[in-house]
Amino acid sequence: MKIRSIKLLNSKHLFVSAMSWIVVTCTSLLFVPKHLLAVLSLDQLVNQYSQFIGLGLIIGVAYFLSQIIAFVVDESIIYLRQKRTVETIEAKVKLLDPAERALLREFFLQGQTILTLPQNELAVKNLVQTSILEMLGNERHYAIQGPTAEYKISMQARNYLNRDVLRLPAGEPSAEEMSYLIKTRPHFINGLVQSRKHAV
Repeated sequence: MKIRSIKLLNSKHLFVSAMSWIVVTCTSLLFVPKHLLAVLSLDQLVNQYSQFIGLGLIIGVAYFLSQIIAFVVDESIIYLRQKRTVETIEAKVKLLDPAERALLREFFLQGQTILTLPQNELAVKNLVQTSILEMLGNERHYAIQGPTAEYKISMQARNYLNRDVLRLPAGEPSAEEMSYLIKTRPHFINGLVQSRKHAV
């Protein structure tokens, strides 16, 4: 797959180089002073094939214009997609349910940027669909727990997940606060730990 991608990239690079040379050559032949063409003995060639040279220039310019337009369109699509993603995240952060909030707290409580989570868990699915969580892969299947994968909080979502949103204590949690955090942990966390032990 990588070799095919490299070959495609090289082919595209060669094509762009060829089109660049066509544009430069055609432009030079059409707009260089006639006396210079006569010195180079190219005046007759230009007179004889001026239509083809002009056509080559038009094709070359049209190609590069199409590339510029395609680039602008692609960048616009990426910008709109990112904007929509941020809007979705902002809306979801305001409406996190207790299970989703508890799940996101695990990243902070465990001090990890990546957690193994069950793929079929509703809270996981909802957070992935709203671009708050990203699945990284490393999928595994357990008979009891079901399929799991590694997840992380997306870069866009990190700006919106603070202690207030996740209802974490500002400083060192008290015994009562710690008891609350333990009670509200996702029910599948202990099951995942046991599954990983059996897998090892």
